[in-house]
Amino acid sequence: MLPDKTKNLAIIPARGGSKRIPEKNIKLFFGKPIIAYSIEAALASDLFDEVMVSTDNLEIAAIAQKYGAKVPFIRSFRNSDDNAGLNDVFFEVLNYYQDQGMHFTNFCGILSTAPFIEKEYLQESFSLLNEMTHAVIPVVKYDFPIERYLMIEDEILKVGDRDNYGKRSQDLPERFHDAGQFYWANCESFLLNKGFFKLMPKAYRLNRNVFQDIDTLDDWERIEMIYQFLNMKKKPSL
Repeated sequence: MLPDKTKNLAIIPARGGSKRIPEKNIKLFFGKPIIAYSIEAALASDLFDEVMVSTDNLEIAAIAQKYGAKVPFIRSFRNSDDNAGLNDVFFEVLNYYQDQGMHFTNFCGILSTAPFIEKEYLQESFSLLNEMTHAVIPVVKYDFPIERYLMIEDEILKVGDRDNYGKRSQDLPERFHDAGQFYWANCESFLLNKGFFKLMPKAYRLNRNVFQDIDTLDDWERIEMIYQFLNMKKKPSL
């Protein structure tokens, strides 16, 4: 149950102009458009007063509505090109709802290509979003110490950080990266500070197996293999 007067909005950005993977946001992933996984997880979490998709594409809009999301407006041309960032999309959506007289306490920006997302991840991360926390971002631990990086200069392999290269892995600090799934924030704080990291977000740790960054067809095929593997592990043995 949500606290009294708390209203949450799910925003799923889904631009239509993907070049490296044509129609990436609605490409079939094990039998259904990949955006459907994000919509269904948001709806199943029972956290949101509204689940909406921000898109500039009528086909994406129709598919999003088929799976239960709302598409109250078509994204502006300004926020539909390659240079538009996620924050720009979130600002546009939040300002639209404010103009309509609809005010939300928090929003969750959910990526449209996040087939590993689970309703439990949304529920558990939302529990971190309390009065003392204005944002939550899922993260994944690097599986190799980034301090021990190498560089290639003029085709020659060089050590990047000599002070850390010889240290044991356990003596180096843990480092994390964005899990590529979703982002929670208090709406008022986000609009005021114009971004997530100024809000001193809490980290919600996820297993590195559920990280996805789908930019190329090779990425897509790799994610399909991981998805199959994870789902085989879920099946009970006979």
